[in-house]
Amino acid sequence: MNKRVSVIIPNYNGSSTIGRCLEAAFSSEYDNFEVIVADDCSTDNSAEIIKKFSCKLISLDKHSGASKARNIGAKNSSGQILFFIDADCLLQKYTLTSVNKAFLASEDAIIGGTYTVIPYDKDFFSTFQSIFINHSETKREPPDYIPTHAMVISRDIFMKSGGFQENFLPILEDVEFSHRLRKMGYKLTMNSEILVWHIFNFTLIKSLKNALRKSLYWTIYSLKNKDLLADSGTASYELKINVATLFLSALLAMLFFYFKNTAFLISILLICAVNLNASKGLIKAFYKAKGLSFVISATLYYTLIYPLPLGAGAFLGILKYILNTKR
Repeated sequence: MNKRVSVIIPNYNGSSTIGRCLEAAFSSEYDNFEVIVADDCSTDNSAEIIKKFSCKLISLDKHSGASKARNIGAKNSSGQILFFIDADCLLQKYTLTSVNKAFLASEDAIIGGTYTVIPYDKDFFSTFQSIFINHSETKREPPDYIPTHAMVISRDIFMKSGGFQENFLPILEDVEFSHRLRKMGYKLTMNSEILVWHIFNFTLIKSLKNALRKSLYWTIYSLKNKDLLADSGTASYELKINVATLFLSALLAMLFFYFKNTAFLISILLICAVNLNASKGLIKAFYKAKGLSFVISATLYYTLIYPLPLGAGAFLGILKYILNTKR
């Protein structure tokens, strides 16, 4: 039975991707769906692009954030199944078929999909990010959260829940929503057959900025939620070990140069070995996706550079949290 699926897409100044997003959606092999785009008061030509497609366009009066856009999209939906994606995500021809199949098997669950292993743009930093997210979001069942780049939920359950929290952080509304619904007794589950192709357009700078921003807000949320050390999707145990390894190794290196004691060097080697072992699943994913040369480059980036903005973001997040609690 092909239930009606409402594909809900929040858009804010997404003119560079929304056309490809909608083109992919309407190329679906599935025959019972609608596409709703909630435009969050874009200042580019997104609306003109969206109007070229036979989707429902809802224009917000003022810029209000992705949570409100998704909520308004859901309120204007007619499907039994809501499928949330982003304006830079491309459905594959079979994605909605997989959505319907997964929903029929678990109608009372919140079901997550993830990014394809290889993204739309196949440069190094975009590929690194897509492999990292795919691995992190699918390695644990049940997951800690369901991402809104591929979230499947019953319309009835969504409306009963009150939707996404609109007075919240600029990101991570999907994490808060998932945690809230789990407390309400709903099951979270990932389905690796539900895949979207993501357009990252990442450079080194964009990759580092993304890591800094995610780490900052994730730290603030985790401190409020009292789960800073939880194994939570992309904020996994192994990522936290990886960040701690780099900064601890730097401290031990300084101690070595000051005291001239080789015990500090041995400690660095042991810590790095533990870190590589903790991240062996991700390293295997790098190798499986792109081979030997990529796994070497990606592992070096992951262990030596990527932790820097993550650590900086965590520090800024802790600082911001402390300052806010004192007000």
